[in-house]
This record gives sequence, C-alpha cells and structure tokens, in this order.
Amino acid sequence: MKLYDELVARGLIAQVTNEDEIREMIDNGKATFYIGFDPTADSLHVGHFMALCLMKRLQMAGNKPIALIGGGTAMIGDPSGRTDMRSMMTQETIQHNCDCFKKQMERFIEFGEGKAQMVNNADWLLKLNYVDFIREIGGCFSVNNMLRAECFKQRMEKGLSFLEFNYMPMQSYDFYYLFKEYGCNMQFGGNDQWSNMLGGTELIRKKLGKDAHAMTITLLLNSEGKKMGKTAKGAVWLDPNKTTPYDFYQYWRNVEDADVMKCIRMLTFLPLEEIDAMADWKDAQLNVAKEILAYELTKLVHGEEEADKAKAAAKALFVGGGDDANIPTTEITADKLVDGKIGFLNLMVACGLAPSNKQARQLVQQGGVLVNDEKMDDPTFAVTEEMLREGVKIRKGKKVFHKAVLA
Repeated sequence: MKLYDELVARGLIAQVTNEDEIREMIDNGKATFYIGFDPTADSLHVGHFMALCLMKRLQMAGNKPIALIGGGTAMIGDPSGRTDMRSMMTQETIQHNCDCFKKQMERFIEFGEGKAQMVNNADWLLKLNYVDFIREIGGCFSVNNMLRAECFKQRMEKGLSFLEFNYMPMQSYDFYYLFKEYGCNMQFGGNDQWSNMLGGTELIRKKLGKDAHAMTITLLLNSEGKKMGKTAKGAVWLDPNKTTPYDFYQYWRNVEDADVMKCIRMLTFLPLEEIDAMADWKDAQLNVAKEILAYELTKLVHGEEEADKAKAAAKALFVGGGDDANIPTTEITADKLVDGKIGFLNLMVACGLAPSNKQARQLVQQGGVLVNDEKMDDPTFAVTEEMLREGVKIRKGKKVFHKAVLA
C-alpha cells in the first residue's frame, strides 16, 4: 500500500483538493508541505501529536516538511473554535515558545539541509507595510465569503474584532509566501482551518495564475487532536517537565475503549496488518491494546528507556510485584516542614495532586485518596519527616499515583 492510501486507511484524511495530484506527489516524495503550529505555550501537547506523526510519515517517504511557527499570526490570535479573544503575547515569549517547539519536534522529524525546515511567519509578516499588504492581496478576498467561513461563525454572535478578521488573509499569505520562497506546494491542517487553507490556495492562483500548483489537505487534525489533547485538568504536554513520561503513558493507557483502536491506527507506526488483526479485540484484550498504544507513543515521545520505565511502574502499581521507583515523585525540602511535619493537604498541593488545600480536603473527605495503600480520611493528618525519608505513596482516585520523598 502506498503512502496516500495508507493515510486514508488510517483515518487521517478528511478533505482534499486535487486528490489525484496530491496522491501522486505524496507517494513519490514530491511534496514540500507545511503544517502550522501556534506558539501559545512553551510545550507542544498531545493535540499536536497527529500533526507530528503525519510529518514523520511523510518525511520517511521522501517528502519535505516545513514546520511553520505562527510567531506573527500569534500576535493576532486565530478565532477558530474560540468564543473570546485571545490574550496578546510579547515577541520574547513567542520566540521562547518557538525554541521549545523545535527541540520537541526533533524527536519526530529530521531538520537540516534538504530535510525538514522550521520557519517563523513573524520573519515576513512583521515586516509588511499594512497599506502595501492590503493593496497586494485585499482584492483577492470577498468579505461576504469570509463571513460565511466556519472559522468565524462561532465568534459572530459575541462579536468578531477587526484584529481577528485579519487572521484569514494573514494565514493565506503564509502559504503564498512559502510557495514563492520555499517551493512549498502543499498545506495540511485541521477541519477548522479549511476555510483559511482554501484562502491560501486561491490567493496563489489569483496572484500567480491558474497553473500554479498549490494543494490543500485537511486531516482529523484539530477535531480529533484537540479532543485528545485535553483532559478535565488541562493539556497533556510532550515536555517531560510538564507531564512526566509515566503520566503520559497513563494518559494513553486510560483512553476510552471506543477510542483505543482509532488512536492506534492514527498515531502509532505499527503496520496496518497488525492493527487490523486487533480490530475485533474486546474486554480484557482492549486493555492489552491500551498498553500497546501507551508504550508505542511514550517510546516515540520520550524514548524506549522511559517507555520501559513507565510500563514497569504501571505494572508495579496496578498488578503488583514490581518496582515503583519510576512513578512521578516530588522531593519535599526541609524548609516545608514545621516541627518535622507537613500537613497532608499541603503535601498534596506540593505534589501537584490538588490546586489548593480546599480541593485537597474535598478529595480526602470524598474518600478518593489512599496513602501507602490505606484510605486517608483525616484532612488534619500530618506526614512526618521519617515517613518522607521512607517515601510516601499517594493514590488519588483509581489511576493517579504519586510519591513524596524528603529531598
């Protein structure tokens, strides 16, 4: 099976333009494509995972990825899928986030001469003269068509600022610029980016003629990716300092039964034949599938050694008989102790298991916390220095484990 058909079989492609040409270019390594990343944090999260895996698949087939960091467009903010206006970021913050992104992307794609490139649209957007920009591309956009675009619909009721209204022309200009300066002939993005992407394709054709070959593809990138990227407590980060390899493993180990095979198909690099053989797995076999998913993705992001550690830690905690040394651990310094003790609620907050003493108290009172495998039902309990020297194992709910030790 060639690459384009494999992408279809894995459920990645939602919409395309010029499908026959796209298939030929991808299958023969002729695509120079870009995917945009919005630098609103200093780490990528699992919502970006599908895009990163796609870039890796395409590069392995000889295609050239361009990771476009939206340092310029981030100063406006994409209204897609939002109900309010995004807060402004400084150029320094955006640059810091860009630097962090590249380090994480290097786990997936290879940068260098003739290989993947990372570019920042701030390099050209911030240099534009506004009047010249409007004169050059303004006539290529119909306001009536823009207002019908899906990316603006959710904001129309509450009010869409003129600042955000500029986002579509600016993203379209990105593709136009990359086409001219980098030979970029294809763009990928999520379903909620479709209107913006078509705008870029049309801009190229209107400015450079109908024979200009620029292709667009959308994936289940944002619709599924954002769903994957969010939990009740926020994003699951690729940075191990934000989400430990163990917690990352556990996130995928605990996906819903209905999603596990879809995630394996979309995100892992296991052969489709092997995945198809798992399609009818049920009940206990689904737990095995979840372990496969968690291990494969943790290995991809954090390396085989960390994946092995996370798997061993999960086995120790849930099955028993193993080493729990690899579960997330917080070192408690002596200055946090009062008379050789620390209140248990304070300890939970210090370990990141609750955002406040109030919520920690609620968890304890609801019976959802175990300490060293025994239910904790006393919010006033104090953990001693001696206990911390030996290590205090805390379990929150059924799936969150943590250890506190004396620094």
